[in-house]
Amino acid sequence: MLKAVILIGGPQKGTRFRPLSFEVPKPLFPVAGVPMIQHHIEACAQVPGMQEILLIGFYQPDEPLTQFLETAQQEFNLPIRYLQEFAPLGTGGGLYHFRDQILAGGPEAFFVLNADVCSDFPLNAMLDAHRCQRHPFLLLGTTANRTQSLNYGCIVENPQTHEVLHYVEKPSTFISDIINCGIYLFSPEALKPLRDVFQRNQQDRQLCLALGEDSPGLWPGAGTIRLEQDVFSALAGQGQIYVYLTDGIWSQIKSAGSALYASRLYLGRYEFTHPERLAKHTPGGPQIRGNVYIHPTAKVAPSAVLGPNVSIGKGVTVGEGVRLRESIVLHGATIQEHTCVLHSIVGWGSTVGRWARVEGTPNDPNPNDPRARMDSESLFKDGKLLPAITILGCRVRIPAEVLILNSIVLPHKELSRSFTNQIIL
Repeated sequence: MLKAVILIGGPQKGTRFRPLSFEVPKPLFPVAGVPMIQHHIEACAQVPGMQEILLIGFYQPDEPLTQFLETAQQEFNLPIRYLQEFAPLGTGGGLYHFRDQILAGGPEAFFVLNADVCSDFPLNAMLDAHRCQRHPFLLLGTTANRTQSLNYGCIVENPQTHEVLHYVEKPSTFISDIINCGIYLFSPEALKPLRDVFQRNQQDRQLCLALGEDSPGLWPGAGTIRLEQDVFSALAGQGQIYVYLTDGIWSQIKSAGSALYASRLYLGRYEFTHPERLAKHTPGGPQIRGNVYIHPTAKVAPSAVLGPNVSIGKGVTVGEGVRLRESIVLHGATIQEHTCVLHSIVGWGSTVGRWARVEGTPNDPNPNDPRARMDSESLFKDGKLLPAITILGCRVRIPAEVLILNSIVLPHKELSRSFTNQIIL
């Protein structure tokens, strides 16, 4: 019997995802037509013996999250529950806090997946590797180039046994080109080192109290456990942590630009996993170029040209002569006649007027470097907004015949002119 845990974080996280995370929790943001964490759930549901999926985070269980869970349970015929942390507990604190729920029923092992990653999720292959050589921790790893590896947790492995000999989270100098994917398979005994960290944190707090240093700024709390620094770094080289290397698709989803890239990866996967989700060119329908998702309720004019890498949400209207490429158009948006939208995300209920142009600049990995990953995006340099994808927040109105280039428009704005390289407040 197996279980899976998906770590979804909370509203204090995902700040780089604004203004899109203002309207919906980041884990529910649509990537390739479905909520981000649905890709995780689909992968977990395909593992034989999967009995339950648990979501752990500190979001309030609001209507969108509750409705998503109810729909997912019906679709996948699996118990899917949300366990709310009383406070942000780090990547390992929630696992320890809800250990009784995770271990209920006596699972053989349990997967742990970070919500903000895009992957083909080779869970069955990880399970096979675990059963061949059982250890408390199995990490999914992939490769990055020397420069970009510094932005991730770096793994030094024994190439014969794949034991993790050394682990450093975001090192200051090059350690290894093998990086942590944020996808794990743990044995039940993996919770014992988390208990040790918790007890050590309690002792440290008692010492702080004795010294009169009980300040929230100095003390995160005994329940806060960081898997990467507190567990992986400490246990590396002790025969407890191993790595399974994948050459499949993988990317972090930390920002809107990386969500657009993840959408491209998932749409490409649909050719093999969900061909029914991909739009096909039909007589009298819009012209489809490459991989495109169109929600069944969307209305797309026959003279529109869509793709590649386009996702059109529920109730969207796309007018005559529209060109959409490398973009996500969210629920209820309207793209009026002869509009061009490139490398952009159009927010919920927004309207783009006739003959307008909404365009961004992609931040894709170097196509000539097979180990390249998405760069860690920074919005500003020397006080100036860097070129990036264009984001229209919820219910933005763009007038006819204007250009919005490399800009971020906050929700509920009604523009009257063109903008370039600006955040429009």
